[in-house]
Amino acid sequence: MTTASEPRVPGLEIRSIDYVPLDERHGKLWHLGPLWFMSNAQIATLAVGLIGITEGGNLLWSLVAIVGGTVIGTFFMAFHSAQGPQLGLPQMIQSRPQFGYVGALLVWLFAFLQYAGFNVFNTILAGDALHTTLHGGVKSWVVVVTLAAFAIALVGYDVIHRAERILTYTFLVVFGIFTVGVLVNLHYPPGSFDLGGFRWTPFLAQFGVVAGYQISWAIYVSDYSRYLPPDVTVRKTFYWTYFGSALGGVWLMTLGALLAAWAGRDFETIRSIDAAGDTVFDGFGAIVLLFAALGLVSVTALNMYGGSLTLISGVDSFTRVRPTLAVRLVTLGVTAALSLVGALAATSHFLQNFNDFLLLVLYLFIPWTAVNLMDYYVVRRGHYAIAEIFNPRGIYGRWGLHGIAAYLVGFALMVPFFSVGDLYVGPAARALGGADISLFVGLPVAALLYWLLTRSIDVEAEQRLAEAEAEGLEQAAREHREP
Repeated sequence: MTTASEPRVPGLEIRSIDYVPLDERHGKLWHLGPLWFMSNAQIATLAVGLIGITEGGNLLWSLVAIVGGTVIGTFFMAFHSAQGPQLGLPQMIQSRPQFGYVGALLVWLFAFLQYAGFNVFNTILAGDALHTTLHGGVKSWVVVVTLAAFAIALVGYDVIHRAERILTYTFLVVFGIFTVGVLVNLHYPPGSFDLGGFRWTPFLAQFGVVAGYQISWAIYVSDYSRYLPPDVTVRKTFYWTYFGSALGGVWLMTLGALLAAWAGRDFETIRSIDAAGDTVFDGFGAIVLLFAALGLVSVTALNMYGGSLTLISGVDSFTRVRPTLAVRLVTLGVTAALSLVGALAATSHFLQNFNDFLLLVLYLFIPWTAVNLMDYYVVRRGHYAIAEIFNPRGIYGRWGLHGIAAYLVGFALMVPFFSVGDLYVGPAARALGGADISLFVGLPVAALLYWLLTRSIDVEAEQRLAEAEAEGLEQAAREHREP
């Protein structure tokens, strides 16, 4: 096994959903920090910090909700990160032990919708930012951004890590100056920092969206830690992921709340950033937007990369897929094309309802993360027969009824607590004045039910099978055949 900081196999990444053998493990644990910091430190995240203000809350309590939601949501997301080095697998393929070889399609479909939806929003924001600064038309820039992100995602894992590190260093300078300008130069309405201005509904709306947004990263996490050697500790993997993501999220969401409170009804993401930047000096708003566009290119690449893995996983549920560069190229192309078509066809109506889309997608992953983490840390305690994950007739079965049942029950019990703008307000949420506490229902219910349903699993037998198959697993991976 090697722990060198550079990959042993140069060029384009070939591996996708397959197991990464020990002799290809590489990288430094601290690289997770800047990757997850920069993944969150981009202006799509800024939009998540608007909810409390737009729902009628004051600035102080919106900021408290942002910090609280980040602390809670990132906790679950970061625990997924430790799965990557231990299993050597991307995140979503790990759903098979809980949901089954075919049953995992349930969550993969939702994951692909999330990747596509976020990319529509990201590329439109980037196109708008570039058009505002360089002109040329929003749709033309959407095409450029999509192609640039496709190129990064095609090269793969290592270039994504490297790009995020470079962007992190630049971000600290550009957005550091911008943040100081926002704090010093902008004026906020009376009552913005009034402790007596607390209101449950906007507070819980902001808290829930932030926590859910952080949990939504759970479907990505081990994609970007799976090449690390397995001797990195769970604790350190958790810390680098947690603090990177949490700091990036709190920073940008706080900026979103500050800008929304300052601009009021005149708030528009790109125009408000430009105007606030120009309070530092004329033209600085354009510099901020140009850098923000680069950040959106990088996170669009992350979504394409994850979308490709999810699409390959889905196809593999019907017919075995040998991991090759051609497979990556085709699935990345399909993922990029779908998001591009969506972005070019999108209207301002879509952008206005982004927060509703965000809530709906995040609801779908709250019970999934509960089931996945309960299985990994409590039920199977990190012990999986990895070769069986790629065996349609293996020990995990085609349909994981325990996982599916826990997921569906957890989701069903969340529905009365949903509060999605004008789309749907459940009876429990209505009784609470529109406050959404579905997160606090779905997570514990799905986790506890899954634990109860899986008490009969013979984990020791699975571990013995994993040990028996370990040598063959490594050999198959080195020869680049299934798994």
